[in-house]
Amino acid sequence: MQHKSNKIPGMRNDAVNIFYEGLQAVEPGAAVKNYCRLDDDQLIIGDWIYDLEEYNNLYVIGAGKAAAPMAATLERILGQRITSGIINVKYKHLADLKRVKLIEAGHPLPDNNGQRGAGEILDLVQNAENNDLVICLISGGGSALLPLPFPGLSLQDKQDTIKVLLACSATIHEINTIRKHTSMLKGGRLAQAAYPAAIVSLILSDVVGDDLDVIASGPTVPDSSTFAQCIEILNKYDIINTLPESVVAHIQAGAEGEVPETPKEGDPAFKKTRNLIIGSNMDAIMAAEQRAKHLGYNVLVLSSMIEGETRPVAYVHGAIAREIIKTGNPLAPPACILSGGETTVTLKGTGLGGRNQEFALAAAIDIDGSEDIVVLSAGTDGTDGPTDAAGALSDNATMKRAAAMGLNPHHFLANNDSYHFFQKLGDLFVTGPTNTNVMDLRIILVK
Repeated sequence: MQHKSNKIPGMRNDAVNIFYEGLQAVEPGAAVKNYCRLDDDQLIIGDWIYDLEEYNNLYVIGAGKAAAPMAATLERILGQRITSGIINVKYKHLADLKRVKLIEAGHPLPDNNGQRGAGEILDLVQNAENNDLVICLISGGGSALLPLPFPGLSLQDKQDTIKVLLACSATIHEINTIRKHTSMLKGGRLAQAAYPAAIVSLILSDVVGDDLDVIASGPTVPDSSTFAQCIEILNKYDIINTLPESVVAHIQAGAEGEVPETPKEGDPAFKKTRNLIIGSNMDAIMAAEQRAKHLGYNVLVLSSMIEGETRPVAYVHGAIAREIIKTGNPLAPPACILSGGETTVTLKGTGLGGRNQEFALAAAIDIDGSEDIVVLSAGTDGTDGPTDAAGALSDNATMKRAAAMGLNPHHFLANNDSYHFFQKLGDLFVTGPTNTNVMDLRIILVK
């Protein structure tokens, strides 16, 4: 593989090194251990103390890509004090569990396994009583992995609805607003079902701004969204005629007061409910920042809250990199630009890819012909869109190398086919399942 500069391979290695440092900072088991410990009969979670002698049963439930290692750590801490438990995880996102039942299920599209597990979780918490404690483990993917449709709706309805919402580039906040109002567990309804048992949720955040009522669609959090907002979303993206009729009818009935709203602030269900974020995108960014500094880079942390269409976001990152080369602003090279969050891609082509691969491709076009710049954009969960890649690497010579192979980057970008573009170049970034998820991490290095 020919590069424009002999610095590029070393910079690529640095970018990968920086990414994995960020990933390590949000390893789910370590995050649980940082916030939970047992002192005799007292379970200390953050600043809260639970005297386990006061509880008859201790249940562990949850859903998400990171739920298995979170549960494994809890088992090591609590051992036989755990009465029983059930968690739903994405296929192959596993851990060796002794007391908590693990159910593998579909993500991002929910499946029958997910619905079965969600039903078992609901049965468990509904049977929990006043002197019981429920620990709920929530992480990225939790929405898709807790698919329990509202009566009158089917799993197929939910699958079709998610497909439409993903294709129209709705934000995760908007998608989860719809999810919460078509589900028996989301939008605070899990806490409502568990009441009067005490419930504490340990949460790995995978949403911009760490909004508790959006992460996994907020199963144990008062819901600030409404059926009326669901109607606004349907109108905004003009998808009323493309969604299942049963879903539209359900939402319209809710907006007219014929279906109960999700529980709000002040609902009795939340008197004994606590929620604690134990890991976030900024945690990953800060660890990546320290690694980059150790490698000799001046570091600029842009934000952990970047949203919007992937391509313009990539062009802005590329422009900052080019400015660093030209004027030394906003910081002098060697420089590392870090950002997080989660962008969206409006699908117009028929290719294969994800937002991180599309970011790397759009950035490659923007920095073509510049001096030494390396771009790595990847999902911390190890999956970018419907592919086996976490993201991709590109640099200022990517366009030149593509041309030498007869590849037209603009054609691949227009067809949303970034996966096959980087596959041909050997520049896919493949991590395999990471068992965590705190959105995306973008690393731009400039020398």
